[in-house]
Parts: sequence; C-alpha cells; structure tokens
Amino acid sequence: MTGPLRERDDAHALLAAEVERARAGAGRLVLLRGATGTGRSAALEAAATHASRLGLRVLRTRCSPEDTTVPFSAVLHLLGPVPEFADVAPGGEDRGSAARLWRLLRSYADRAPLMMAVDDVHLADEASRRWFVEAARRIDRLPVLLVATERSQYDIAPHAAGLAHALSPSLVRTHALAPLTDEGSSALVRAAFPTASDRWTAESVRAGAGIPLLLHALLDDLAGAPPPTAVPTTCAALYPGSYPAAVSWWLESAGQATAEVARTLAALEPPDRTEHADGPADDAARPVEATTAHHAEQAGPAGHSGHAAPFEHAERFGQAENPGHSGQAENLGHSGQAENPGHSGQTGRAGQADRRAGGASAEHPDADGSGAPAAPGNALAALVADACGADPARVTGWFTAMTRLGVLRTDPSGRPRYAHPLLRDAVLGGWSTARRQEAHRAAAQAMLRRGDHVDAVARQLLGSAPAGLPWALRVLRDAAAVAALEARPDDAVRYLRRVLQEPLPDDLRQRLLTELGSLEYAGADAPAGIPRLSEALDLPAAPRDQVRTAIALGTALAGRGDVRTAVAALRRLETRLADGHADLAHTLQTASALLSDQDQTVRGEAYRWVTDTAERSPELVGASGRALLVRYAATAGDITAREAMRRLRSLLAEPADSLAEPFLLGTVAAVAQWADELDEADRLVERGLAGQHPSLLHPMAQALLDTRWDTAAARGAYGVLLATHSGTRVRRGPGGPGNADAHTLLALVETGRTQEARRLADAFDLRDTPDSWELNRFLYARGVLRFTEGDVPGALHDFLECGRRQSARAVLSPVVTPWRTAAAECRLALGNPQEALTLAAEELRLARVWGTPRTMGRALRVLGRATRGRRGLELGAEAVAVLRGSPAEAELVASLLAHGLQLTEAGDRGRGREHLREGAERAERLGNVRLLTHAERALRTAGARRTTPAHTGSAALTGSERRIAELAAEGRTNTEIANGLHLARRTVETHLTSAYKKLGIRRRGELREALEQ
Repeated sequence: MTGPLRERDDAHALLAAEVERARAGAGRLVLLRGATGTGRSAALEAAATHASRLGLRVLRTRCSPEDTTVPFSAVLHLLGPVPEFADVAPGGEDRGSAARLWRLLRSYADRAPLMMAVDDVHLADEASRRWFVEAARRIDRLPVLLVATERSQYDIAPHAAGLAHALSPSLVRTHALAPLTDEGSSALVRAAFPTASDRWTAESVRAGAGIPLLLHALLDDLAGAPPPTAVPTTCAALYPGSYPAAVSWWLESAGQATAEVARTLAALEPPDRTEHADGPADDAARPVEATTAHHAEQAGPAGHSGHAAPFEHAERFGQAENPGHSGQAENLGHSGQAENPGHSGQTGRAGQADRRAGGASAEHPDADGSGAPAAPGNALAALVADACGADPARVTGWFTAMTRLGVLRTDPSGRPRYAHPLLRDAVLGGWSTARRQEAHRAAAQAMLRRGDHVDAVARQLLGSAPAGLPWALRVLRDAAAVAALEARPDDAVRYLRRVLQEPLPDDLRQRLLTELGSLEYAGADAPAGIPRLSEALDLPAAPRDQVRTAIALGTALAGRGDVRTAVAALRRLETRLADGHADLAHTLQTASALLSDQDQTVRGEAYRWVTDTAERSPELVGASGRALLVRYAATAGDITAREAMRRLRSLLAEPADSLAEPFLLGTVAAVAQWADELDEADRLVERGLAGQHPSLLHPMAQALLDTRWDTAAARGAYGVLLATHSGTRVRRGPGGPGNADAHTLLALVETGRTQEARRLADAFDLRDTPDSWELNRFLYARGVLRFTEGDVPGALHDFLECGRRQSARAVLSPVVTPWRTAAAECRLALGNPQEALTLAAEELRLARVWGTPRTMGRALRVLGRATRGRRGLELGAEAVAVLRGSPAEAELVASLLAHGLQLTEAGDRGRGREHLREGAERAERLGNVRLLTHAERALRTAGARRTTPAHTGSAALTGSERRIAELAAEGRTNTEIANGLHLARRTVETHLTSAYKKLGIRRRGELREALEQ
C-alpha cells in the first residue's frame, strides 16, 4: 500500500529551495538521513519529480552492496553508460578515472541544470563515496544539485563515518527524517480505513512504531481483515505477510549484532501483555501484572510480584542482593545520540524525534530528558548485553535510539518494551524455537552471575530447553520452594514442571513429583495431581519420602471422595514398613484413621482397627494414634473434657517424630477447642500450621484450618469468619460444602444477613453430596437458617438428618454439632414439648459427661424452656451461671434472653428486664444482630427500654469499651491495656472490635477523632 508522504513538508521545502538554487547556478550536496523505513527513498523520489518538472535533468542511482567491489560503480550507474569505463575491473581505481568522471559531469552541467539523486549512499563503493565528497566540494559554482540518502540508525555494531563527516557545513545541507508522530500515523490509518475506531487506530499506530515502511506494510495486511476485526498480536494472523517481511528486512538492514539484541529483548519480554507502554488501549485493558496473581498485592517477604516481567525481578532484586553487579548498568553512557552530531541537527526536526521520547521524561522524573531509558532500562540493557555478548553501552544506546524512533516505548516503571505485541512477535519471528530457548538460558545465566533473585532467574529458565545443568536445576528447585512459601502455587507448579524435564535420579524425581502433585491438586489443575502422586509412590525412594508421598496421595484421594482407596494406599505402605520402620507405620496408621473421617463406613472400620491394635499391642500405636483415640472417645461421649485434655497434654510432652507431630498437634487442637480451651487451641493451630510444608498435601493442614474456624465461631467472631471466607479460596469436598461454608452460613444468620445466607445455602445441592462430617455441619447450619426464616419443619428435618448421620458415625456428644437442642427448639415451636424435653435431656446428659460450660449451658437453657415452671427457672438460672466466664459469649447471650423471658413470664419483671438488657448489650457488642433483634423485641414485650439509646457512635459504647478505646487512642498496645486493667488480651481485642464497629472506623489511628464526636 502506498500513500501520501506525511510530516515531510520541511524536507520538501528544503529540497525545493535547493532546486531553485541549482537553477540559478549554485549547486550543493543535500544529505537526507534517517533510520531504515523512515521514507528516505520516497522523499528523494518526490524531490526528483519536482526537479524534473522544473526542467532539471535528473540522474538517478540506488547503491547496492553487491557493487562495492567495483570501483566507481555507483557513479557509473548514476552518470549512465561511459564507454571508456566498460572494462573496469575490481581494484582498478585511480585518480585519472575520477577526473574523467568529473569532466563528464561538467559536460552534463554545461547543457542544463542537473540533479543527481543517489539513494542509499552508505552502500556505495569507497571510490564512489570519495568521488561524491570531492564533487560536493566543487559543485557550489555549478548548476548541479547532488541529493543523497544515507541510513542513520543506531546499531550495536558502530557504523563507518558518514558521507558528510569530512565536509565543511557550508558545503552540505543535512536533513534528518524523523519518525512519524502518532498524529501522522493516525492520519495514514484513517486514510486507509476511514471507519476505524479510536482503539483500532491506536493499536495500528503502535504496531507501526512510527516507521512508514512498517505502517504501510501493516495496512497492506490488514486490508484483508479491516476493522472492527481486532489488530492481531501475532504475525500468524496476518496475510499476505507484508508486515513480518518488512520487520525482517528492517532487522537485516541493522546487522547481525543488532538483530541479536532485538530478538533477545523480544524473547525476554512477556508475550501476554494487554497494555502498552503509554497505557491501555481502553479503560477495560489491564497490565498482566494486575490481572493474574497475584502477587503485587500479595507480596511475599521480598516484595516482588509473581507475575511481573522476568527482567523486572532481575532489576528489583539484583540491586538489593548484589549491588556490585547491578549497579554497573547505572554508569553506562547514553550513546544513543546521532552519530554525526555536527551535521545531523543542522536543519532536521530534532524536536519531532524527541516527541517520541518526551513522554518518558514527563512520566519518569528520573529520566534525563534525552529519551534515554531510566535506571531500570539500563539494568535490562546490561542483562541483554550479557546474554548476547554485546557491549552494554551500545545496547543502552540502542534502547535509547529505538525509544526515540518509536520501536520501543517505556512502560510506567521506565523499562523499554516493544510498542506492540505484534511488533515483538515479528521481531522474534526470525528465530527458531531452539534459538529462543538458548536466549532464555543465556539470560538466566547472566542474571545468576549478577546475583539476581532466584525467582527472576527461574522465570528465564522456563523458556529454556532442558540441558542437565546443575545450576539450572538448583535455581528451579529453589524458586519453586520460594513460590510455595510465598503462597504462589501457580508459579511453583510451573517451576516444578520445568525441573522435571531435566535428567534426574529416581529419588529426586520422586520428591519433586510429590511436591508437584500436591500443588497441582491444591491449585487449579487438581485432576493432574493424583496421577503425579501415584507415579511418585511407584518410584524407589527413602522410606520417609515414601510416607510423605503416601500421605499426600491419600489426602488427594479422600478429598476427591475416594476414601476407601486412600486408606488402602496407606495400608499397603504401612504393611511394607511395619517391620523395620515402626514409627513410620504408626504415622500411616494415624493418617488412615484421620482420612476415614470423610466416610462413615470406612471410619468405623479404621477406628475399630486402631482400637483393637491399641488393646492388643499398645506399643504399635504411636502418640498421634492414641490422641485420635482420645478424640474418638470425646465425640462418642465416653470421656470428660478434663480427662481428655490431661491425656492429650501428656502425649504432647512425649518426643514426637516430625512426620507424626502434625497429626498430634491437629488432634489436640480440635479437642482443646471442644474443651473451651480456645487460647490453647489457637496456639496449637499456629504451631501446627508453621510446621506444614507448603509444597506437600497433608490432611492436617485443612484440619488445622478447620479448627481455626471452629475457634473463631466459638468466640462469636463473626467479622473474622466473614472476612476470611470472602478473602480466601475455601476448600470444599467433592461437590459439597466445607466446614468454612457452614461457619460462614451461621455467621451470616447471626449478623442478620439472611438473604446472603440463603444464597450461600442454595449454592449447594445436598441430595447427591457424598457423606462427610462437613456435610453434617452444613446441614446443621442450614437448619439454623431455616428456623430463622420461619421454616420450622424444614429446620427440624435438617437437624434430625444431621443427628442421624452423626449417630451413624458414632459421634454422639454435642461437642461437634448440638443438633438435639436445635431439634428440641423446633419441637417447642411446633407445640411438641414432650419430644423437646426428651431431646434436651439427652443432650444435657451427654454435656455433663463432657463437662464444659458451652455444651452444658446450651443444654440447660433449652431443657429449662422445655421443662417450664419452677424447675425450668432453676435450669435457666443454672445455664446463665454456668456460661458466665465462658468464652462462648453467644451462648451466654442466648441464655440471658431465655432466662429473662422466663422470669418475665413468671412475674419477676425486674430481674427479667435486667437479664434482657444485659443480653441486648452483649449481643450488640458481639455484633449478633439476630439475638439483638430478639432482645429488643423481648424488652418491648416486657415494657422496658434499652439503657443505651444509641446503637452506633461514641454514645453507644459501654463503659468498658470506652475505657479501653481511650487507652488505645493514647497509643497503648493491647497487651499494655490488658496488663493495666487486669484483663485477658482477648477481652481487650473483643471490646476494641466492638468499639470499632459502633464508631464506624477501621483503624486505630481513627479512634481519637471518633471518640471526640
């Protein structure tokens, strides 16, 4: 596609003036300089056409590298057939020949004014170049205009001196053809496609890079798929391929060294950018760093982004970890200026070229105003130079020149990138896959030498081919470990997949497959995880590694719902290890019992087997196995909380194998939560999670998280539950809800967000959900929602179904789900007090066996309501008394309200109102909207009003909340406040949380102002 010349008026004006000067008898050399593709030849042809119209004789020639061996080849092509030079051979140049050619030119000039148009004079043979220079010194008094075009582009390999370097400025007029501005490029696009949108036009302009050659070639290709078809990002989508051919020619013109640097830069640049250097094509576009994962907002210890460009990591970490290397690039000279500064700026539009780089100075205050990339670009230049074996100063200069030209554009951080993905793809198209892989390997090695962060080096190795290099293997393994530790599983998976392509010994491959399978199962590629783990289990390895793999495989199989297969896999390995590795066999035995919790049939078999083994040979059951038996006894209602904790604490004091310790910690933490030892449960959870390997699947990792949820729910920390559920990816069973979903559902109900709770409940179809304890807990939570909504029969169904399933699992104690009291409340609401009495009495019996305030207080409250009369009042009072001092604040509130209503109905309105008011205040402090609404309704029925008229603001604070908030506003820490007021730190935190909610603030720094309002 050809079109009008854009933004070349000054060049045309200069040449027109020189034509008139030649017609007047005064000649001169005019040198049109510019980068490849900027339209030198087109400007020369336009000048020749203009001169011909004015009567000048025009002689034309285009120099070629094939003619450089023949002396005066360019001059002879220019002047036409010269008989006496017909037999000139290579090397035959002499001064006499130059004189004869000069005389021939004089004879032409004597006949008429003359214009000599020499295209690509930089390709002329040396004899011709000297002749042109000498002619320029002598044509000032002749009607001869010599116009030559010369390539002037910064390349990695320095150029020979230009044609005009030895001439006086008075003998030559040099004009630099600037790249097209965005406005000029847009005009060309609009002329070719008048209906193009602003976005489509902008994309085309970026891909054209301000180079007319490339833009015209692109428009040629796009003619077959005009807008609104999107501008492609790969050359494969272009036809007939004029654009990639033009880019290839542009690179060939720059030389092998420049092409190597250009393609290396293209290889190192991430291909999936959706944003260009000067912003997205529209408001919906976002950079890859912001759309993937992660990491800019969830920075790890080093603070780096898991999805940033590879060289971004290199610069960020290289300077911090190895300043002696990374700092080298900062001192490199900016050699991207014109190669002949004495001439190139004489009449050219330098400002036009600077407009390309002007944005860099505006956006990046540290830029030097010359268009040179800032320090990040210099560090990248040093990396590319090292990978290519090029001069870093020349690479830095090339970056500068290409930024001026428009081929590169700096991103917001100052790093140069190709102006458009299509341009990058075209640059990279000249390389084979093997050559690209080699570039990545070379870049990785260069980054390793200069001390860049392991993550940055590994990202380069992802694009390299396996080579069996020890350093590459080490880097990939280290990077995978760092990524897993920083909660970037997708990155860890990529590194492990790549390292497994290397030649590895079986034992190392087994360990890496175990890590990869664990991460794949826990991440987005769950189906791939189990085959990886199965493969790992079949490889020869040390017994401890085999146990880790078996536990990970069992965890994955159980998570998929295949509990029986999971237990069978563990049992097979346990049998093999029973003779020589008893401790490892104990660990597998415990893991089997724990994983069997997901299936009631397998659970019964597993615990019977462990129990029988413990009775016959106690030495064959390790500490973690004995802890599981204590937990089993607790859920079966066969042991007190005091005795359970005594036994478990003694087991904690025994030496524990590192593989068995997570099972012990997780089991004790769960029982401690049931025993109302919430602080101890928190400590055990944190200790257990700290010991988890981030790259290995382990059943206790989720069990510990579940206990953390249980503990928060026991405290009534609804805000914590809701924030954690919305901010994290919650694991769910095969097609069913998880423990976190159940707690979230309950938290939504308690905080009055029943519509959201209904949406969550409806998100699961429980009819086909496999059996599990998590399903039972969700049934209980859904029953609470249904009861709150007024669907009492539906709620009763859920509670009874939960109880049926729990009983089938031999889980009889109310420590897990108090379904009996919940069902009893439904029976009361439906007018069946006798059935309610039976259920509540049985729960109280089991609760007294366990002996904790939470379970007993709840059972006493419901039994008191079912019993009624004097005995019912006694039971209600006992419930309140038992729960005072308990961490179960919500249960205390419910008991206060229930007993307050009992007293009011019995005629003791004064004491009844006191209980109701206290319950209302505690409910508000807890943030329990459901109980608060119930309390206020009961107070109105009793003819009372709240003592605290405001629910929000400083007036709503209780005395304790205000005192603690004022101390916090003074700068005291929670620990200092707790010590000063002789309170538990958890109490201080609870009061502050309530104060924040009432004051409508989120940060400690806002306390003082909020308290003064």
